[in-house]
Amino acid sequence: MTRSSRRITSEDVARAAGVSRTTVSFVLNDRPGQSIPMETRQRVLEAARNLGYRPHASARTLAAGRSDLVLLAIPDTRLGPATSRFVEELAAALAEHGLTLITHLAGAPLPDVCATVNASAVVGLSPFDAETADALRRAGAEVVLPLPDPRGGVDEAMEQVGRLQAGHLIDRGHRRLGYAMPVHRGLRAMADARLAGVTAACATGGIDPPVVAELGLAVADASRAVTRWRAAEVTAVCAYNDETAIAVLAGAHDQGLAVPADLAVIGVDDIPTAKLVTPALSTIRFDVHEAGRRRAEAVVAALAGQEPVSSPDIGGPSVVPRDST
Repeated sequence: MTRSSRRITSEDVARAAGVSRTTVSFVLNDRPGQSIPMETRQRVLEAARNLGYRPHASARTLAAGRSDLVLLAIPDTRLGPATSRFVEELAAALAEHGLTLITHLAGAPLPDVCATVNASAVVGLSPFDAETADALRRAGAEVVLPLPDPRGGVDEAMEQVGRLQAGHLIDRGHRRLGYAMPVHRGLRAMADARLAGVTAACATGGIDPPVVAELGLAVADASRAVTRWRAAEVTAVCAYNDETAIAVLAGAHDQGLAVPADLAVIGVDDIPTAKLVTPALSTIRFDVHEAGRRRAEAVVAALAGQEPVSSPDIGGPSVVPRDST
C-alpha cells in the first residue's frame, strides 16, 4: 500500500480508529477529566502511530493554550564551541519539560520571529534591554529571560567573568594589565561587560585600568596589539574569549616573546583547543550543563505563573589555571 504524501490529520486518525475527532483530540492531548475507555485510548494511539500522525503546531497551541516553543536569541556573532554546548544543554533540559528550543541567529527582527513562530518564551544569552523585552511581550511571548536590569547597568554575570580573569593575574603579581577586545560588533556588549569586570578588579587591586586593544583573529592584528601592550609595559592580558586569547599567543610568538615570562594571557570559555595550544591556555570555565538546566527551570517556572528570577545563571564560572599564566 502506498501512503499518501499529504499531511496526515486528526480526521484520518479518527477514521482509522473508528472514533470522533473530538475523541482523538482528547486522547492525543491527554485532556484531564475525560472518561474515555482504555481500549479506545489504545486504539487511537495505535492509529496515530501507524499513520505517522504529527499534530500541527497551531493545533497543539490551541489545545494547550500556548505553544511549546522556546526561542533562543543568539547575538549577531559566530556560534563558537561554548555557545554550541550551551544550546545543546538548554535544548535537552527544555525537552525534559516537553518544550522545544529553536534559535534565532540573524535575519528578521527578533520580535517578528517570535510572532511568526508563536514562541511562548524567549531566552537570551544576556539580559534584554527594556524596549526589546516589551516588544517581545507584545509579539506574544509570555516569558522573556533574562530580565532587563532595572538599573540599566552591565551584565553582572559577564562582569564577574572579567573580575575572575583580572583577579587571577593580579594574584600572580601582575600590576599592568591589557584587555583584548574583539573586532566583531556583535560581541561588543558582552565584551564591554567583561572589560568592566577587569577594570573593577584593577581598581580593587589598586592598579591602573587595563590597556584596551582591539584585534581580530589574524596574526598581524594580534602582533600590533602586543606591540602596543609592550610599549605600555603591560605584562598580562585578559582576552574576551579563548579564540581571542589564542590570537594573542600567536601575536606574542610573532614578536619573539615568551609566554608567560614576557606576557601572560588568560581567555574565557575553556574551548577544547585551549589545553592543546602551546603554552596551554589559562581560561575561565562555565558549567554549561548547570547553566542550561537552570535557564530551563527558570523558563518552566515562569510559564507556570511563578515570578521569574533575574540572577546570574551562567553556571558558576571558575578559573582554570594553565601554563599561559
